[in-house]
Amino acid sequence: MNKANGLITPLTHLLDQMAAHGAVRFYAKRLAPNDNSKNQVYLGGGFGALNIIPHGPVEGDDSDRAGSVRDRAKAMVSFFWLDEDGLALAPDAQLILYPKYPEVRMSGFLRGAERAPNVLMKSRDEGRVLVFGICADGRVLGQVVAADDPIAHAFDAAASSLETAGVFHDLEKLRQDGTDPKDALLAALRRIHAKGWIASQKMGRAGVPAPYSARNGGGYTLEAELGIAPNGYADPDYMGWEVKQYGVSDFTSYRARSPVTLMTPEPTGGLYREEGVAAFLHRYGYADKSGKADRINFGGIYTASRDFHADTGLMLRLDGFDTTTGKITDLDGGIVLLDRDDNVAASWGFRGIMAHWNRKHAKAVYVPSLMQFPPPEYSYGNVVQLCEGTDVLLLLAAISAGSVYYDPGIKMEDAGSARPVIKRRSQFRVRHEGLSALYKSISRA
Repeated sequence: MNKANGLITPLTHLLDQMAAHGAVRFYAKRLAPNDNSKNQVYLGGGFGALNIIPHGPVEGDDSDRAGSVRDRAKAMVSFFWLDEDGLALAPDAQLILYPKYPEVRMSGFLRGAERAPNVLMKSRDEGRVLVFGICADGRVLGQVVAADDPIAHAFDAAASSLETAGVFHDLEKLRQDGTDPKDALLAALRRIHAKGWIASQKMGRAGVPAPYSARNGGGYTLEAELGIAPNGYADPDYMGWEVKQYGVSDFTSYRARSPVTLMTPEPTGGLYREEGVAAFLHRYGYADKSGKADRINFGGIYTASRDFHADTGLMLRLDGFDTTTGKITDLDGGIVLLDRDDNVAASWGFRGIMAHWNRKHAKAVYVPSLMQFPPPEYSYGNVVQLCEGTDVLLLLAAISAGSVYYDPGIKMEDAGSARPVIKRRSQFRVRHEGLSALYKSISRA
């Protein structure tokens, strides 16, 4: 299937229009009768849609309707309808999160929007198709067509050959003249593997790789070889795939040399936030074990399956998450560090965790590497892991099970002085083999 095929030309023409307005990734959803302005547009079970549709902060939405308080959250979307006259902002477009089910829906896409497709989005007609263009700056472009529109016919003809992510069809293949993005990714990684040792480098802002001398250049070098430049929307990617490098000891066992750092969010509650890091360290930290004077540390491994840590007297728990059903039961809950008196030393609210986790793409490839030094050079293995379908609920389930853990490295030097030096590092990590719990599908290639 390629652009030369007349059946898909109307659809690829639309994607070209979206690209001209800044779109870099493209998806489509076939609308059901209930997908309309009255019932909202269903974007899938779980919260996986948050990894595809860029959005603002996840906020509470306890509005009252018919005397009952809703248990849901919302996140604004910078959404624009695309038509022959250009872009029309839909200022009230938002994602609605329903933890009870769980599912995500989109609403507010007609209210206040000039030139919005009111007739199509208010109808219950079968066969409508909604096409999304995702921009690097977080804008979302949309166009909806009726079942008898040439764009809908083109989508119907191409749909069976397209990759899916939940309810979305990934249209990247149509932008690549029929080249499957996964095949193109694997071909590029095989080329990099065949080069052997590669000098450490990092892609510059001008799109030109430059030498990189620090020892953490494995990921930067791989991105530079793939021609990846960081952008403002999310982590760098290659044709819709997030590219992650990890160090190994050899290309036989492919055993990871260190755990994977999943995210590094600062606490949003507890003593840490309310009274500051210094107060937190004075209460729960401990003297440096290597004997460095006037230094307070806070470290250790904290999992939801363990009791209080011997050095800090804190334990990790999930508040507002049902481990049996895998659902969030209280959106005001989160990940908490508790002391023996049930005081909250630090916490990470679920809404903030969603924001951090949703920087992860729906698809990620993990590439093993070897390093030799000096000078720093990297070689990349020919067996990679393709991971698809992540969701913040999978993350919370893994934290509850103890496979994802909190591994901080917080310290305060010159603690007794008037100007102590504080270094923060709050990170959640997982052993490489534990990645399987965070994706719906993992394969090797």
